[in-house]
Amino acid sequence: MGTSLRDVADLAGVSVKTVSNVVNGYAHVSPATRAKVEEALARLDYRPNLSARNLRQGRTGVIALALPELDAPYFAELSRFVIDAAAEQRWLVIIEQTDGSLQRERQILDGVRDHRVDGLIFSPIAIGADELAARTDDTALVLLGERIHDGPADHVAIDNVRAARDVTEHLIGLGRTRVAALGVQDSSVSGTAPLRLAGYREAMAAHGLPETVAAVERYHRADGFAAMTALLTGDRPDAVFCFNDLLALGAMRAILASGLRVPGDIALAGLDDIEDGRYSTPTLTTVAPDKSELARIAVDLLRQRIDGRSGRAPQEVRAGYRLMVRESTASGPGLPGGA
Repeated sequence: MGTSLRDVADLAGVSVKTVSNVVNGYAHVSPATRAKVEEALARLDYRPNLSARNLRQGRTGVIALALPELDAPYFAELSRFVIDAAAEQRWLVIIEQTDGSLQRERQILDGVRDHRVDGLIFSPIAIGADELAARTDDTALVLLGERIHDGPADHVAIDNVRAARDVTEHLIGLGRTRVAALGVQDSSVSGTAPLRLAGYREAMAAHGLPETVAAVERYHRADGFAAMTALLTGDRPDAVFCFNDLLALGAMRAILASGLRVPGDIALAGLDDIEDGRYSTPTLTTVAPDKSELARIAVDLLRQRIDGRSGRAPQEVRAGYRLMVRESTASGPGLPGGA
């Protein structure tokens, strides 16, 4: 048997209610009494029974996180930040992978209540705002990603249009005039590609420069390699903005394999700031979303919904980002003109 509140109360010489007030952080306990209780808690190595507390509150202490691809570095890194933020609330996190499948996303949305979780942080790819609004499950919900804006749930994301415009402006500022965008998806159901394309187009139009776009099926290294290889067979660009870092790493491989230099012949930039790009050769210029802030905002919004503050309208919240200039657009030490 573990240590009980009664054991702590007997050692501290106070009531069980007083011990409960200290454990639960209530302010109306005198400093002297609080000190006695905290000393008794430490001596007895008291561990609160979170499961029992959650059950009394009608909660499980568990939330779900549903993401498209767990093996994609961006989502893997974001998952860690969500888990850290949830731990501050003493929540456990169940992680689900959707593969961007409409059927799987529907199953997760419809089955959240059956899993007895208190809330869901969800990055949809296939499901739309109308279908989301029609859900009957009232489990607290916060959205990530770019699929649904101004929808029926709280939503957290960076400003993808502005981020894409900033990185394109950076490439143009290097004196590059044939800047290509790699990552267009003709049949995209996600909002990421159109938003990043819009930012690229804004920057190009502002400088009166012609657009060159390359389409991909998915945002993986192999897609970046294939699209960049195709770009090299035509009127070769002198800079490329890839819509994520995996595409950029694949594109970098294609450029270097062709005997060209990065950034000497082609400057290259991505978006996401995954760890791989910090150790590539050359290192990758990218836009770094504040993943920690994204996670903290999402968890805080979910906490507010779980706590019953659901009367307010859904919120659209923007997290920050930074442009990280590295060797793929600026020569580094010992790399005159690029690798």
